[in-house]
Amino acid sequence: MIKSKAIGTAAESAVVKVLNANGFPGAERRALHGNTDLGDVLACPGLIFEVKGGQAAKDCSQRLVDEWLIETQTEKENAGAAHAFLVTQRRGYGPNRAQHWWAHVTVADLVDLTVGHPMPLWKIGDDQMQVQLELRHLIRLLRRYGYGDTIAGENEEQ
Repeated sequence: MIKSKAIGTAAESAVVKVLNANGFPGAERRALHGNTDLGDVLACPGLIFEVKGGQAAKDCSQRLVDEWLIETQTEKENAGAAHAFLVTQRRGYGPNRAQHWWAHVTVADLVDLTVGHPMPLWKIGDDQMQVQLELRHLIRLLRRYGYGDTIAGENEEQ
């Protein structure tokens, strides 16, 4: 248990470091809230991340990703967040390269983020359509759509 907690802490800290360096200076690990999990990382008000690291994340099956996404959506509701994203450590990319870890986003959250209105959510337990992209690309999308701070020199028109 201690080893898995240390793995989780290291993974969450790596994601916070990437967020802090890329327009989210107030991002922080969240304290545990007992049975009502509110997500692992608060990027900014309304934006949370569930983070999975270590061997389990590197070797995870699509079925496990689907389960973790359902968990992430539950945490979104618990936290009253506008958006919640799952980040999984990627094989070959340690904590110092967490910007290349996978970010998993439901299509509903992606539509809500980019179009500005929610798409009807599927029932818990249903397969959810999803998109997988590198964390660095998700962070750029989040900045483009009004979250976080603009990065100096970044061309927002691209």
